[in-house]
Amino acid sequence: MVSYLVALAAIALSLSILMAGAWIVQQRTGNSGWVDTIWTFSVGLVGAASALWPFTNGALNARQWLVAALVVIWSLRLGVHIAVRTAAISDDPRYAAFAQEWGARAPRRMFLFLQNQALGSIPLVFAIFVAAHFPSEVMRWRDCFAAFVLLAAIIGEAIADSQLKQFRESPGHHGQVCDAGLWRWSRHPNYFFQWLGWLAYPIIAISPDYVWGWASLLAPAFMYWILVHVTGVPPLEAQMLRSRGERYREYQLRTSVFFPLPPH
Repeated sequence: MVSYLVALAAIALSLSILMAGAWIVQQRTGNSGWVDTIWTFSVGLVGAASALWPFTNGALNARQWLVAALVVIWSLRLGVHIAVRTAAISDDPRYAAFAQEWGARAPRRMFLFLQNQALGSIPLVFAIFVAAHFPSEVMRWRDCFAAFVLLAAIIGEAIADSQLKQFRESPGHHGQVCDAGLWRWSRHPNYFFQWLGWLAYPIIAISPDYVWGWASLLAPAFMYWILVHVTGVPPLEAQMLRSRGERYREYQLRTSVFFPLPPH
């Protein structure tokens, strides 16, 4: 138990330091879009390191390498995508709205906001840790199935991002609402696949004989809450209503907010 608590403390400290760095970058550049880029790479870096944490005196096993590789693939795909998007804008409209609301207190409030992000990321990385350190060196079919789920989620999110990018770059679509491809079935298919990927770790970790494995359920639960109720859907939909107006209201009426479902 002590080793798990030490790992948990190391994860928390690492995330706090890295998100403090994200705050410095945001303050220096004035572009809060870099916050999400740094967060993604931070979770990937700390997650991979926690998967390869020298938990025992034995050599690293195949499951640890598998989990670390999956985390790195997820982080690189999403982080590079956000970085390219951020480089093309002057600021992220979601964070810009927060800064406007906070006024003169914006720098301090942003620092606290990012530290809260670091705090909220602890369950995500700890889920990676407990999955990688499942107490068996033998690879199981569940490990392979979890890898399939995460890779499918990464591909699904990449497809959603690509469809949105193509829609926005097509002539005549300026000011329109993307309802093509996956966006016809969900208003936020990229968020859905982002959440889906975090189910991979409970698939690996949960077992009646592994008490710590149940902690991995916090990852998809937290990710769903943060995406659907906090920093994902609410500010983005508010911004879309401001910029698209009635077109987006009609889209809301016929399209599922999160889980892909047939339009109605």
